[in-house]
Amino acid sequence: MQGVAVEVTGGEPGHPAGGPISEQVSGQAGGQVSGQVSGQVSGRVGAHPREVPLVWHGERVGRLLVGPPAPRRFPAAHDERVLATLVPYAADVAHAVRMAADLQRSRERILTAREEERRRLRRDLHDGLGQTLGALAMTVNLARLSLKSSPEAADALLRELRSGMDAVTSDIRRLVHGLRPPALDELGLAAAVRELAEGAPEPLPDQPRLVARVSAEGDLDDLPAAVEVALYRIAQEALTNVRRHARATRVRVELRREPGTVRLLIADDGVGLPPRRRPGVGLASMRERTAELGGSCLIDGGPGAGTTVEVTLPVPAR
Repeated sequence: MQGVAVEVTGGEPGHPAGGPISEQVSGQAGGQVSGQVSGQVSGRVGAHPREVPLVWHGERVGRLLVGPPAPRRFPAAHDERVLATLVPYAADVAHAVRMAADLQRSRERILTAREEERRRLRRDLHDGLGQTLGALAMTVNLARLSLKSSPEAADALLRELRSGMDAVTSDIRRLVHGLRPPALDELGLAAAVRELAEGAPEPLPDQPRLVARVSAEGDLDDLPAAVEVALYRIAQEALTNVRRHARATRVRVELRREPGTVRLLIADDGVGLPPRRRPGVGLASMRERTAELGGSCLIDGGPGAGTTVEVTLPVPAR
């Protein structure tokens, strides 16, 4: 073989494998290919190399490009045996490269989301609560000045003050809810997820009625706060997808505490996932929340077979 190149796709679902490896890379050992494909090259593969797919546990993770044969030192069958031995190991390495790229992108998105959330909180506190509290302070001063000379005017100002305080209370509740769902502190994780599943609004006329069955096993009271919020938000997103898109009649929600892990399972009997799908914001959010905590998120389901979301998160031992 005159040369061998390995192409690794970007690592995120929906990214195309890309075209032939670039001329810039094919002439040197190693480098980067434009787009979502990275490559490593040994020798020269030429303009029309042989393509061997790299498959890791049923998922295509890249391809091996083999250049035209050089003057033979060994029979062609020897090259085929070498390829058959090499390809599984190359697929393992390609998968590891994809995982590293996914991890880096996930960290970047987490950092961006954190800074955006801080900016949002600063804006809400400064432009919303800050200005409202300043206006309330002025109203208090006006009421004090007019209390003796015009009790009626003072009374109107105090009524306005009370209305402003209600608005501030509403704003604070909205900010608190954005930081941590109050249902987790009021009800606990199991009851909060049950409320999400069973407290659905009336379905639209063209939507079937959804019956939810929720079960919880193990001690869920001493979970870390980050794990509680992640499970609650993932369940919320998954149930929203079921109601909007699945056209399901039944959904099963399971929470289970196991040694060292906690597991969330949401399975419906709806239309399932299309053969060719592009992951939306909701699915990406579930995967990113899981990745933040070092867990796994599996989303599966064929057309007409319903959809299953299974999330496993590590938790400290009791």
